[in-house]
Amino acid sequence: MSLFDYQRGIEIYKEDEPFYALIMAAMLKADTNNVAKLQRVFPDVWLELQHRYNAPGGRLKGES
Repeated sequence: MSLFDYQRGIEIYKEDEPFYALIMAAMLKADTNNVAKLQRVFPDVWLELQHRYNAPGGRLKGES
């Protein structure tokens, strides 16, 4: 990590983004090793991300 990463982390924290949105964003951005780690820790989030990624507009069945 770097000072830039830390400072950007503070900015993102102040934006008050939902926790799972941050996890999904990290999964989308992560390299192979880090996405594997995130998958192990958040398997349900990974599964939902995959379903939403492949669904039109990210909407799952029953969502309008």
